[in-house]
Amino acid sequence: MRPDDDADWRSPRRRPGSAPRVIVIGAGVAGLSTGCYAQMSGLRTRVFEKHVLPGGCCTAWSREGYLFDYCIEWLIGTAPGNDANQIWRELGALDGKTITNFDLFNKVTDADGRSVTFYNDPDRLEAHLTAISPLDARLIHSFCRDLRRFIRIELYPFLTAPALRTVGERAAMLRTVLPAFRLFWRTAATPIHRFADRFQDPLLRKAFRNIFFQDPEGFPLLPYLFNMASAYHGNAGFPQGGSLGLARSVEERYTGLGGAVTYRARTEKVLVENDRAVGIRLRDGRRYYAEHVVAACDGHTTVYDLLGGRYTGPRIDKLYTELLERPGTLFPAVVSAFVGIHGSLPAGEAHSTTHLLPAEDAGALPGALQNSLVVQLRSRYADGFAPPGKSVVHCTYFSDYAYWTDLRRSDRKAYRAQKQKVADFVRSFLERLWPGAADRVDLVDVASPATNRRYTGNHAGSILAWKAFSDADDVAADLVGKDRMRLPGLSGFSMAGQWVGMGGLIRAASTGRFATQYLCEELGVAFQAYESSGAEPWHAGKLGRLPQLDRWSSREGTGT
Repeated sequence: MRPDDDADWRSPRRRPGSAPRVIVIGAGVAGLSTGCYAQMSGLRTRVFEKHVLPGGCCTAWSREGYLFDYCIEWLIGTAPGNDANQIWRELGALDGKTITNFDLFNKVTDADGRSVTFYNDPDRLEAHLTAISPLDARLIHSFCRDLRRFIRIELYPFLTAPALRTVGERAAMLRTVLPAFRLFWRTAATPIHRFADRFQDPLLRKAFRNIFFQDPEGFPLLPYLFNMASAYHGNAGFPQGGSLGLARSVEERYTGLGGAVTYRARTEKVLVENDRAVGIRLRDGRRYYAEHVVAACDGHTTVYDLLGGRYTGPRIDKLYTELLERPGTLFPAVVSAFVGIHGSLPAGEAHSTTHLLPAEDAGALPGALQNSLVVQLRSRYADGFAPPGKSVVHCTYFSDYAYWTDLRRSDRKAYRAQKQKVADFVRSFLERLWPGAADRVDLVDVASPATNRRYTGNHAGSILAWKAFSDADDVAADLVGKDRMRLPGLSGFSMAGQWVGMGGLIRAASTGRFATQYLCEELGVAFQAYESSGAEPWHAGKLGRLPQLDRWSSREGTGT
């Protein structure tokens, strides 16, 4: 950025004849999306990010030549011909990239070695499940019948903000929804645990709860069927370059549109004059001004720290004073253990397996919330995650945020010891799975929920914020559809991201589109969006220089 450009942002008054300025707080997917769409629509934007990388939770880091990809397990919108894919094309997220698709969503294995494979093809899935438990054939058939119905429906309402949808857009959505209304209603009203409990086979009862790797508790059937149907169409694949690759591609699209990102710039306050946001103050005291401010960062931090809790209303109060700490409202925090291994991974293994653990094993995992461990063979997802001749395995489990953050705050030595305990458990567990694996382990790197909180600012270390289908779901939907992503009593300000649009990368990206559409309507500016023309093949050099989250290096590190 040229010095004169910086001076323009430091001035409370915009240059005569220039386009309105928009400051975006946070260079996650939602913040970069906001910047992209605002630039496309002729506005001037600048993104401020406290970290040294874009992406927020959609990130990765390096250790000794390995790339540890933290976020994407599947990405809605990887196949052409739907609205979700259109958003990614507009943001340049998939430019020049190959997509990896798997024929199964997840595999679940119990402590006795019995396993269930959740194939995306309903015919193959029905035959497999029926072979496991013929007595459950009728219930298996009903699930696979519904999956076939979802496969015939493609509904991705991510292009137009709810309050701005035209009559034609609403009619088109109704034409899709009405024929399948009973299917949507029934599967949305049937909790997965209630459905799973109807199986006679005990493994199926547990396995169906863990289609999404671990049991999110409280989900109905609908999201499982929707995502498996998307995977069947190749619309829930894994993009080359992974999580940080996606963030870097959107960042490249944003800067190519004329936007600028300022890193190592932590916002301390939103500047307000006469109940209008006019800019931000960074931690180092620098002030930057704009005609509009968009906060695409943690919701609680935005409302109560950046704005001092002065602009709330019934919906904000319900979310942040009633629901925020209620069990089951936030998506659980996660412990991640990345394992670098010499040599290749066992042939024939599923790319993702949930291992149901006996109580003794589960008790050995610090802060574990469930008796399971997810093992993903990340080297199967894309090239470039490990040095030549080596592989990466990613092990995760839902964990208690308070356990980790309290421990880190009170006793750093004990905190590091518990992370080492995770590393030791994972190493011994992989040895049991694949005899001889322990001797091939190059390093183990552990990230706790406290790590997530420190690097992203997400409340309680939650990667996906409000849990879908929880009591927060309808309230957050009203923030987008009724409040237009604004706070009561405050003009010149919007919120974007998963704290208003719910979790998932496509939802985060769509909130940037929605926030810009609402802003354009307010300013009387035509909203514009067009596809990126980037066609250069993706290569690892586009990731740029990567941080190492730990402060020290050893053969078995445990991150921060």
